[in-house]
Amino acid sequence: MFTIKKYVVVDSLEEAYKLNQSRKANILGGLLWMKMGKKTIQTAIDLSNLGLDKIEENEECFEIGAMVRLRDLEIHEELNKYFNNAIKDCVKSIVGVQFRNCATVGGSIFSRFGFSDPLTCLLALDSYVKLYKGGVIPMKEFVNMPYDNDILEKVIIKKDNRKISYMSHRNISTDFPVLTCAVSKLEDKFEVAVGARPQKAALVLDEENILSSEPTKEEIEKFVDYVESKLTFGSNMRASKEFRSHLCKVLIKRCINEVGGM
Repeated sequence: MFTIKKYVVVDSLEEAYKLNQSRKANILGGLLWMKMGKKTIQTAIDLSNLGLDKIEENEECFEIGAMVRLRDLEIHEELNKYFNNAIKDCVKSIVGVQFRNCATVGGSIFSRFGFSDPLTCLLALDSYVKLYKGGVIPMKEFVNMPYDNDILEKVIIKKDNRKISYMSHRNISTDFPVLTCAVSKLEDKFEVAVGARPQKAALVLDEENILSSEPTKEEIEKFVDYVESKLTFGSNMRASKEFRSHLCKVLIKRCINEVGGM
């Protein structure tokens, strides 16, 4: 468990940013996982009064505030209709409804956990983060950036008409994922994101144009070997690296077949 010495509900992002520059301060995000370890937080910073709990849609994109709950993503009709229910699919297996009613998008994305389902899904989309000081950064760049004391304001997902499929494998329904996988298709280009390797999610592009717009079985077999060669896998208490490597191929094939059938 963790211990909080001082709790501050901030009135502005600037106030939150200044407080967060101390190494002993923490934004309240991702803390639901901290019960698994021990930590003393001198100053806990609550962003709940800053209006960051909204999902907004315009002609170009969806904007998802950092304080939006994972359950809000799961039940948002327009978001899921546009992205083939992939957003719902990437959060529906995270513990249970009560947990998803507490866990936030900011906590799931900013920490860049290896087991983050939403991070894997968003990597396969044309998505961005908006940081208070850092500005708008593509998700594919943000995932590999060093951790700092900036503040995540929102996640932006562009509406570019791509198709996407998300799948994960868990040993039991409420456990951390053994592997996560998202495949997206924009016109005739495919992108694959794989997470819980157990390292954080990584994006692989079809730079060799292996897949046609309607991939054949032979093309898919060649492509999954290509993706596997670009990634590294590790072992932990949930699975061996060999099993993850095998599972990666299985999930990619299933996602490609699902995207191709949309």
